[in-house]
Amino acid sequence: MNKNTTRTGKILWLLASLAFAAALIAGWQLIANMRLISPVFLPGPDRAFDAAVTGFESGELGGKLLLTVERMIYGWVLSSILGVALGTLIGSSALARSYFGPTLEFIRPLPASAIAPIAITLFGLSNASVLVLIAFGTIWPMLLATIHGFAAIHPRLTEVGHVLKLSRLETIWKIALPNAVPDILASMRLGLTISLILTIVGEMLMGLEGIGNSILLAARSFDAPNLYAGVILIGLIGLVSNLLLDMMDRRLLRWRPSR
Repeated sequence: MNKNTTRTGKILWLLASLAFAAALIAGWQLIANMRLISPVFLPGPDRAFDAAVTGFESGELGGKLLLTVERMIYGWVLSSILGVALGTLIGSSALARSYFGPTLEFIRPLPASAIAPIAITLFGLSNASVLVLIAFGTIWPMLLATIHGFAAIHPRLTEVGHVLKLSRLETIWKIALPNAVPDILASMRLGLTISLILTIVGEMLMGLEGIGNSILLAARSFDAPNLYAGVILIGLIGLVSNLLLDMMDRRLLRWRPSR
């Protein structure tokens, strides 16, 4: 299959995706126009779009959007650093994996929402509490993926390290870490989605300025256009962040034949 055929196929899939999204929006608008559901609960996309434009023109919605994105990125970066660092320490040693494995399996199933009261008790209704909430819920994909990537090293690669007389640090940097990179990058994409979700939840629980709290206040006041405008913005944040990570993924893994 040549490059032109591959490019044409990608363009066709993109057009099909856009057509499907347009059909969903048109169906939503049709249902709203026919008033099959009360406009109090389901405004049309035109009203949601107008609410978003008004919010951005006033500067209020743009400020809340930046706060939400900032918290999401900070929490994601923090959990990524901790997850990869701890995963490297645990995954590089079979003894550490067997020693810490039961503890990790005990803590991992705990829902992030269960940590919220603890975070609030320690840090109050603050950004620090939201970061703790995000970090706890987001760290697991990166941590477990790093451990798995280190544990799944092919024995022949380990033998190569012994033949070359690599130190433990050199073995981790030159053999183990590159082997784990695909798993780590995939987990970082999943982690960013979780980080966005927990950012919204944290803003709602702690009443902090942001898209999450804006949606909650709009729901309480039956302001459906602003509610749906906030939900759409969350979806756009997820879409853009996923596209950026996909670009990073392709660049870092361009050595893989399948990509």
